[in-house]
Amino acid sequence: MKNVLITGAGTGLGQALALEYAKQGNQILLVGRREEKLQDTAKKIADLGGKADIHACDITNWDELNQLAETISEVDILINNAGIGFFGAFEELEKDQIDTMLNVNGAGLIYMTKHFMPHIIQSKGRILNIVSTAGLRGKVHEAGYCASKFAQRGFTESLQKEYQDRDISITAVYMGGMNTPFWDGSDYVSDPNVLPTPDTIAEQIVAQDDGRDEIILE
Repeated sequence: MKNVLITGAGTGLGQALALEYAKQGNQILLVGRREEKLQDTAKKIADLGGKADIHACDITNWDELNQLAETISEVDILINNAGIGFFGAFEELEKDQIDTMLNVNGAGLIYMTKHFMPHIIQSKGRILNIVSTAGLRGKVHEAGYCASKFAQRGFTESLQKEYQDRDISITAVYMGGMNTPFWDGSDYVSDPNVLPTPDTIAEQIVAQDDGRDEIILE
């Protein structure tokens, strides 16, 4: 049994990944801002006969993460899944939207990795950064989002080089859009129902989680 920490674990792909790793008999550490959403994931895991711990935390808050890292004693797999996006014409992109994407997708992922890298080194574990295909190529009406995702890609590739002689693995996961609450409040995707489900994507990610540098699902 491994201790699997997943950010953004209350909904969407984070929840689907939590369930998939729980099916394998792992202990799941659920991290997210909204405790009620984490409780929902924890209940689904319990219904499967699995075990999950809830940790309500803002990954953009350095002090909260410092306390979280001291609270959790062991992590074998860190999955940086939490993310947010705002889409539309670049001229209409607001400052608070830019700041939120860079803080959550950029700083949040870096902060999380910074605080839990000692755990991963100790356990000789692995890190999966959920980047999306927006980190592979630029896209129309996704300038700010792609910028934040390219940052995730650059960070991940740099860590792969820096830690290549250490007994850990760091994987970048690239996938397209999914039918998740990510699109709530947005009309950027006219019908999210045509997109793959997070359950399908989670199954593919877990099946390929073997320490490789990249998992690409398009």
